[in-house]
Amino acid sequence: MGDTEWGRKETVIWPPHQPVFTWGWFFVTLAATGLFLWLAFAQAFTAFQQFYLPVYLKTTLAETFRATGKYRILLMADAKKHIFYARDQDETQGSTPQWNARPLPLALSDSARGAGITYLFRGAPATYNNRSLHNWLRVRVYGGNDPFSIFKWPVIGGALVFILPLPYWIVRDISRRKQMKYGRLLRGPVLVSPRGFNRAVQGDGVGFNVSWHKQPMRIPRRAEDQHIEIIGDTGSGKTTLIMQLLRQVQERGHPAIVYDPACEFIQRFYNAERGDIVLNPLDRRCPYWGPSEELVRRSEARTLAASLFQHPDERTKHEFFIETPQKIFAKLLLDLPTPQQLIEWMSNEEEIDKRVQGTELAAMIHPSAPNQRSGVLGSLNLVADSFRLLPSKEEAKTEWTAREWSKHRRGWIFMPSQASEREALRPLHSFWIDMLVLRLLTAPSPGQPPVWFVLDELASLQKLPQLHTAITENRKSGNPLVLGFQGKAQLEVIYGHLAEVMLSQPATRIFLKTGEPEAAQWVSRAIGTVEIERVKETRYEGGRTGQNFTVDRQIEPLVLDSEISGMAPLRAYLKFGNYVARFGFRPVKMIADEKLKFIERLHSDYIVREAKAQAKTKVTAQADGKPVAEPVKPPKSEHNGHGRKGAEKSESANKPENVPNGKQKQFDFTLDRRF
Repeated sequence: MGDTEWGRKETVIWPPHQPVFTWGWFFVTLAATGLFLWLAFAQAFTAFQQFYLPVYLKTTLAETFRATGKYRILLMADAKKHIFYARDQDETQGSTPQWNARPLPLALSDSARGAGITYLFRGAPATYNNRSLHNWLRVRVYGGNDPFSIFKWPVIGGALVFILPLPYWIVRDISRRKQMKYGRLLRGPVLVSPRGFNRAVQGDGVGFNVSWHKQPMRIPRRAEDQHIEIIGDTGSGKTTLIMQLLRQVQERGHPAIVYDPACEFIQRFYNAERGDIVLNPLDRRCPYWGPSEELVRRSEARTLAASLFQHPDERTKHEFFIETPQKIFAKLLLDLPTPQQLIEWMSNEEEIDKRVQGTELAAMIHPSAPNQRSGVLGSLNLVADSFRLLPSKEEAKTEWTAREWSKHRRGWIFMPSQASEREALRPLHSFWIDMLVLRLLTAPSPGQPPVWFVLDELASLQKLPQLHTAITENRKSGNPLVLGFQGKAQLEVIYGHLAEVMLSQPATRIFLKTGEPEAAQWVSRAIGTVEIERVKETRYEGGRTGQNFTVDRQIEPLVLDSEISGMAPLRAYLKFGNYVARFGFRPVKMIADEKLKFIERLHSDYIVREAKAQAKTKVTAQADGKPVAEPVKPPKSEHNGHGRKGAEKSESANKPENVPNGKQKQFDFTLDRRF
């Protein structure tokens, strides 16, 4: 992650309005082009060509304006004082002193000295025809190359150095002008694009696919066990983001615990060969489980009981009719009953009296206080309906406990439910999640993978006593939590003032559309506020012209609450550290309906009604003149091929025999659970 700059940035001078980045790059390019030209001059030219280069360039320009000019030509002399024009092969790098001028940066070559040449000197200024001299230099000195062809590549290189990065500097200038116009960020979170987020965070962990970028937006792997929360209204895209995370967890081979209140995740990710578990007593795949099987120490019985018997709110935290059933239930668990035995005991007051006899609990349900006794026993039986749904050892094919699963961590755990049965399953699902959190709070053994807790629609569960501990301390165990809910108010109803602490703990927070005004304001505050500095310029014209600058600093939200409430579906803000990324994502593809997400176990759960015998006649007139309406047929229930076949089989198996037509019974299959 990039270094965060703390404190306020101070302005040294008033910012100029010119495109400083473009002009600065232009001057840098000029310096670079000069460097290229010097390298070409020093490396590609001989000493003789370097000497004549000023004359060659001068004749190139002068021949356009005048015909002749005065020049000093390089000459040589022998011992007899014969004068010759110097050639390239006659000179080499060196120094030759001159009696009336500075030394020449040339010296006679060995071949020239062998030919009798003794002295090298500049000729006196003489008048030459510019075109003729230019042609002589081009042919004799530079091998037929004109000045443009000599310096073509250095100039082209300098032009490319200027042009290729020019769009970047133009964008920087535009961004700078916008900053001057709309303000300069001094402190607070930074709004970045998905590409800028990846560049700043350098994430290597789980990521989210972005609709307009090829690379996913990733968070660091070290931040995964600091938890992820996803907040948004129904239909805003929470399930889509959770499916992206589950797909990556599946690719890693990590175990996961998935609370699935709409049976969407089990339909996509359930794999029996992996050893997946379905914890739904109405599903045929549910294993045998009993609450007493979870006990390791006697002191844990009260912890398990606290997961089932919840306080309605913080004001009733120590209510007698909540804590007393917890203690009695914990006492019953210590006798290690099966779920069926536990239901039988809870339904029998004499059995409860027998098992608490001789303890301090007997006084709490003494018959001499009938109102208190009935209140405690009534609260105790609130969970009996949920335990009555559990399969027995004979009905289930396998057995399961959170105590044993937390040791090997094999397969995924799904807790699916439908809206019609969610109320009955809520105590069991809350109890199972609480137990799994409790068992997985310890640090994993070497080689054990982390366990992902994925809780969609968290508010549909009852209060989880261990959830606050998991969010605040689960980082030590390395098990990431993914929490999905619709708003802060949902959790405040369940967890009270602890909701604020729980919502502030996850390091990665994703905010989708939230239509509730107060929730949108909370999201805006959670994203953060920024301090903006704006330069106000005042110009005076007329007799006294001038400019006046003032600095205005304001604190305002980075994202307005109206932006949160008006956001389109599948659009979100991700906040990690001091970076806020705005991104969009695509919906998941639908899967075939043939893949079952629920397999019915309790066929006896269907309701049987008597169909009244009614005459199938049209509207007729009665003797009193009042019409009689034709009876309305019940609507036919729609099923797919699997569901209808199962319904017909149940109907034929349960249809009574030898019943008169007027009293014939028929099943109402509108509650069929296989889909």
